[in-house]
Amino acid sequence: MFQTQIFEKKERPRLKVEFAATREDVLEAQRLRWRVFAEEFGARLQSDVPGIDQDQYDPFCEHLLVRNTATGEVVGTYRILGGDRSLEAGGFYSETEFDLTRITHMRSQIMEMGRACVHPDYRSGATITLLWAGLADFILRNNVQYLLGCASVPMHDGGQYAAAVFRRLERDRMGPAEWRVFPKCRLPLEKLTGEDSADIPALIRAYLRIGAVVCGEPAWDPDFNTADLLLMLPTSKIDHRYARHFLGSAEVDRIL
Repeated sequence: MFQTQIFEKKERPRLKVEFAATREDVLEAQRLRWRVFAEEFGARLQSDVPGIDQDQYDPFCEHLLVRNTATGEVVGTYRILGGDRSLEAGGFYSETEFDLTRITHMRSQIMEMGRACVHPDYRSGATITLLWAGLADFILRNNVQYLLGCASVPMHDGGQYAAAVFRRLERDRMGPAEWRVFPKCRLPLEKLTGEDSADIPALIRAYLRIGAVVCGEPAWDPDFNTADLLLMLPTSKIDHRYARHFLGSAEVDRIL
């Protein structure tokens, strides 16, 4: 089983990354997702089991976990849905928010990332580095050509900030027209007056730095009350400088 470990200073927890191997592993990730999305951020999650964030896509995904090696607690997670398995799941999760007609012919080459979250006590560079190392391992094992995923912008002000973020990205971070997607529940940008000087959220900024592009206008997700942007990253275009920071030189050299 793939496993990478980071040894930090004595006063900091030791962390490791691995892929879920059992049903209990997946449940641990789902409990963390509930804690972060529902309890911390107030998302209205459609789950049959209180305290567990689960949906139709989970059985078809690989679940990436970061654990505290001393306690065994799962403190970070991503879920990964490969293109071929997305057909069994009824589509990518992002297809619930966007019309992906223009890129569905690329499905077998795509890896969709989603449900990323980190325990509030572990929101550090080490946790993110390990999660991204796990993603790199999946890319290598499955010859992934494109990464796809929704990146969320909070809607605490009714969408002004989200509109401002998109306007800033629209200037020079849009992907080619053949990758354009269309939101099913569109954010009414023309009614929002946010300035285009808004700061880009940190996670979106990190994706952009390694080479991701925006595929279209944001969709409104009423359950999470966020504006979601769909990002696409060709693995062949990953920026070496930033990828080495997050993934390590060995992993980057193997991917590229």
